[in-house]
Amino acid sequence: MKTLHQSPTDPAFVQNPYPFYDAARTGGPLQYWADYNMVAAFSHETVQTLLKDRRFGREIPTELASPGPDHLAPFHKVEATSMLDAEPPRHTRLRSLILRAFTSRQITAMVPDITTLSHQLIDAFPDEPFDLIPAYCSQIPVIVIARLLGVPEAMAPQLLSWSHDMVAMYQASRTRATEDAAALASSEFSAFLNDYINSRRATPKDDLITRLIAAEEDGEKLSTDELIGTCILLLNAGHEATVHSLANGVKTLLETGTDPTSLTQQNIAKTTEEILRFDPPLHMFTRYAYETITIFGHTFQRGDQVALMLGAANRDPKTWDNPNTFDPARPIQTNASFGGGLHFCVGAPLARQELQIALPILFDRCPNLTQTAPSYANTYHFHGLTNLMVSK
Repeated sequence: MKTLHQSPTDPAFVQNPYPFYDAARTGGPLQYWADYNMVAAFSHETVQTLLKDRRFGREIPTELASPGPDHLAPFHKVEATSMLDAEPPRHTRLRSLILRAFTSRQITAMVPDITTLSHQLIDAFPDEPFDLIPAYCSQIPVIVIARLLGVPEAMAPQLLSWSHDMVAMYQASRTRATEDAAALASSEFSAFLNDYINSRRATPKDDLITRLIAAEEDGEKLSTDELIGTCILLLNAGHEATVHSLANGVKTLLETGTDPTSLTQQNIAKTTEEILRFDPPLHMFTRYAYETITIFGHTFQRGDQVALMLGAANRDPKTWDNPNTFDPARPIQTNASFGGGLHFCVGAPLARQELQIALPILFDRCPNLTQTAPSYANTYHFHGLTNLMVSK
């Protein structure tokens, strides 16, 4: 197995990690990434296989778990009840209860709202150059999830702030200041949701929080801590990924001069999948080995971590012809952008729907849209832009 050396905070890598992925992929299915001190999978086959292999999982083995430093206690309390890092039987119970509330019918019912919201945001665009991310890309997912949950839309800026501070914990550039901000955000976000959940218990409404409260399976319901963890996960995971997907998609469409017909109703599904494949919002997802496992020529011991390189898997030439070329007419195939297996993203249908509505409306309303030198933020293993300055 080859050893790779590549800082995830190196400016050149942050702006374009794909050449590193291409080189790593030629060395075999697994490589040791020294900067992360773990084995990493770069090919589509290897990533998809490990995503679906139940001998690997997100939850740290019990004997390796620790409470963590005191200053991060509020953050870890939220994480402890999150479905993201749970495995069966806890994951099975949480996901089943969540899906009883987060239904395809509810997601489809949001289409008129997302459509109207997209137009309203565009109506408010200034005439001079402006940053499309706060004006459009971040507003749609956070307002949509706020409406779904039933929390006041006026809370959107605060929800964004809490989300950014918590999600920053997964960035390679994390510092003690990052940790302190995440702990404070976790504490404040949890307190807000605790009060809001109690108010919904007293006065139920037609929103996701009320449905989550009511969801029941085999006599079990979500506890208050689980409700808080679930709401935070739905906001943080759904919002952050969709913001990056929208902004990366706009950048790609403008850079490649993509034909407007790619955004028509009959073609937008393919274009959306190609956007997600070509420049996904999340590039790495990790798993723990739960037993001694020999796979792809390497033996993992219980507790070993493996990095699943989603961004690399999506550009594997063994799966896609000319993978470094953006081709909105490419036939839809399974990409790794939403994960896979047991932990396939529960919010994927909503994210796809938001992209399929927001992008065509934007380019239809702003056919002369241009951008100015966008750059990616130092937030790996997320892959999103610092800003997206545009003129209409």
